[in-house]
Amino acid sequence: MPAVSRERLKEKIDRFKTFGRTGRGGISRLSLSPPALEARAEFCRRCRALGLDVTTDDLANIYATRGGTEALPRIVTGSHLDSVVRGGCHDGTLGVLAALEVVETLVGEGVPTRHPLTVMVWTNEEGVRFPPAMMSSGVLAGKFGKEAVLAVRDADGVSFAEALRLSGYQGEERNRLNPRDCLAYLELHIEQGPVLHDAGETVGVVLGVAGMCNYTITVSGQANHAGATPMGKRRDALFAASRLICRLHEELAGLDESLVFTFGRIDCFPNLHTIVPGEVSFSLDARHQDRLVLRRVVEAIKSLPPEIESCAVRHEEAWAREPTAFAPELVEYVRKNADALGYPNRDMYSGAGHDAQYAQDMLPSAMIFVPSINGLSHCEEESTNLDDCWKGANVLLNTILDVDGSGVERFTSEPVA
Repeated sequence: MPAVSRERLKEKIDRFKTFGRTGRGGISRLSLSPPALEARAEFCRRCRALGLDVTTDDLANIYATRGGTEALPRIVTGSHLDSVVRGGCHDGTLGVLAALEVVETLVGEGVPTRHPLTVMVWTNEEGVRFPPAMMSSGVLAGKFGKEAVLAVRDADGVSFAEALRLSGYQGEERNRLNPRDCLAYLELHIEQGPVLHDAGETVGVVLGVAGMCNYTITVSGQANHAGATPMGKRRDALFAASRLICRLHEELAGLDESLVFTFGRIDCFPNLHTIVPGEVSFSLDARHQDRLVLRRVVEAIKSLPPEIESCAVRHEEAWAREPTAFAPELVEYVRKNADALGYPNRDMYSGAGHDAQYAQDMLPSAMIFVPSINGLSHCEEESTNLDDCWKGANVLLNTILDVDGSGVERFTSEPVA
């Protein structure tokens, strides 16, 4: 079976590590920041050197296309180049570089494709500088309004609209990804979790992306003097909130072993050591691939008592996301190629969000995972073995060739029951 160049892929990974490097093994490459623009420039330079046609749309998404031998819909592959603060060098970037290496392999070996092949860089996947995450794919999929995201400002007061204008990568809206002109979208990504690494497996065949529910729970008591208020007279909002967190943790842990949930943010008012806390709010983020399990999470939240430890309790949904199932025929191509190449693999769902989930709302899509060493991601210690990167790129290459040679006019977008 055809394979990409391990040496070329390593060179690409090593080169792109230099853009925004922190000096501690990671990168800080926030969307449309100077390091991100340097990475974009290097990507575009390499694409043009391969003879690809490079265009951008109104959200600065980059499309680098190698023409096909027939007038057919294009196959799209890629990921993102932006990172979190002090993040890893492979998150997102590997998907872009593996896709670029696939095209370089095809060009170098003179292998034509019937369909045009587009390597894509999504703008602002992480959403760290400009929230929300997956901003540009969300706009294209109709999840977010363009005017609303253009108005979002970073910590320095710079709007997304201004950053787009200053970037030099803002193109025309007519250049956007057009689902009617696309056959499939494929994305290679690191797992960002420990499952593959712990199992000693090489490839994750991603069935879909877990749905989410995110709630803010607020507990209101009465602020009072920490020394002068008897214990029996206190309405301590922090103590009451801790009781609720323990209750929810115990109840949700018994719902399903695949359910993951996090109490990730807590705000305590007035947050002073001499004052009994008067109000506390905390977040609950829960994720699962089955919407029925998520519904039970919501039921558990809504069944919380209106009062605990003499403090009032209220809850509010912050946001939610339905589970996404990838196109079954594309998933099967990924599985088939991992098997044919002899790479140990498993079916799995992604707990993290990706542009591919919004792409799936527009056209048939699939993802390929490779291991994160020790399950680490969104930190400077994040890493993936070069051999696993290379193997993932080989699965991507052969899956693209299968899609190109399939003769299918349209893949099934809905999962098979």
